[in-house]
Amino acid sequence: MTTQTNTSHDEEQEQLILDMLDRFLEVEVKPHVHELEYHDTYPTEIVEKMKEMGLFGCIIDSEYGGLGLSTNTYSKIIERISAVWMSISGILNSHLIMATAIQRAGTEEQKQLYLPRLASGELRGGVGLTEADCGTDLQAIRTTAVKKGDKYVINGSKMWITNSMYGNCLALLVKTDTTAQPRHKGMSLFIAEKGKGYVVSKKLDKLGYRGIDTCALNFDDYEVPSSCLIGGVEGRGLQQVLSGLELGRINVASRGLGVAQAALDEAVVYAQTRKTFGKPICEHQAIQLKLGEMATRTQAARLLVRAAAVAYDRGERCDMEAGMAKYAATEAAFENAHEAMRIFGGYGYSKEYNIERLYRDSPLLVIGEGTNEMQRIIIAKQLIERNRI
Repeated sequence: MTTQTNTSHDEEQEQLILDMLDRFLEVEVKPHVHELEYHDTYPTEIVEKMKEMGLFGCIIDSEYGGLGLSTNTYSKIIERISAVWMSISGILNSHLIMATAIQRAGTEEQKQLYLPRLASGELRGGVGLTEADCGTDLQAIRTTAVKKGDKYVINGSKMWITNSMYGNCLALLVKTDTTAQPRHKGMSLFIAEKGKGYVVSKKLDKLGYRGIDTCALNFDDYEVPSSCLIGGVEGRGLQQVLSGLELGRINVASRGLGVAQAALDEAVVYAQTRKTFGKPICEHQAIQLKLGEMATRTQAARLLVRAAAVAYDRGERCDMEAGMAKYAATEAAFENAHEAMRIFGGYGYSKEYNIERLYRDSPLLVIGEGTNEMQRIIIAKQLIERNRI
């Protein structure tokens, strides 16, 4: 009986949060998306309201000032946000990957010092992983940290870093031992707040995912205290990052689901209002075939996203589940956006309609947070590992 009562309470709390979020998106976000996205303008006022709502702490434990929500609820939040404007979901994703790395692997002192500030949005975090010559193969990074007394001196560069211009800290992956074999044993993760030597060298101009700060960074003799080494021990950085990337892939899968649903919803409405040959185009079999495929693709992705989020909440290893969700949901977004464009015809190519934006946003999802080619490799490897003969 107690379990049923707790479940009912959790469901009520989730619904209250999602209802509040829907009102926020309808009133504070939707009317401004077109202008902000078109001009690639950072949504400062929207971010401030997201702070007030506690969204920057949604999966940070309540003892550190967060909302302590489940990953399952978080994935639904990201889905809803992405259906309105995918870009602002990325502001939360990078921030919470950093927070999760500290929450899971940080010292208690680091948790007490940083998590409340991350939960409130006072600190806006990101993850400094990729470099110009290093994306999927993170072990190939070249940014180094050399210990000098009670500090580390960091030199190198990072590329495609979200939250790096308007945010103020990163979980920064570096090499503390460039000769270590295997290479991952020489990698460490630091809490890096902005300061002297932390240089945002360029904001990147992108096809989609606009309005959000994605930048190239340089670190020139940038100093960080030894106390900012996550976990306090060198050589564990890659494992700490990979743990957070499971959450990141669930986030990107949820983004894909939101974009896929938005494209479907737009197409369903348009197909009933647009007429050709004397009847709504939804009565033509060619359009029905597209809608049927889009709807099935979206629902299949939703079930995989939910399964991955639940597995993550149970504390299970879920790189296969997260990989499946990320692969299926982002491909659904990509395919649905393209099919919606065809259903809209020439109007879909116009910036007057949302389809044009969904069409530009969707390719990033199949590339970012680990390419979908890599997801299939991860799935296959785990499939064999879990079914050894």
